[in-house]
Amino acid sequence: MVYENGSFDATLAAAAGDDPALLAELRGAFSESIARQIDLLKRSRCDANWLMAAQRLKGVAASFHAQPLITLANDAIETVPGDPAVIRRIERFYADFCAV
Repeated sequence: MVYENGSFDATLAAAAGDDPALLAELRGAFSESIARQIDLLKRSRCDANWLMAAQRLKGVAASFHAQPLITLANDAIETVPGDPAVIRRIERFYADFCAV
């Protein structure tokens, strides 16, 4: 999945205005939050932990209007805990986001 940045960038621009430092800080917070939830998904050993990490990932994505990540989080919520295909797709989104 290629990182689509339209509404995400618009949300950041609205929040940060003309402050490039704040924009960088918001991107960093988003990136760190995604990384944290990916780690929790990968370490989940029960349904409850998997579901909580997936729902938190969805919340982070929704807060920043990152629709592709919301879709991926929904995929994680709807699948079995530890699904490697879902984790790989989320990691690919994260890698694409970090490459921008």
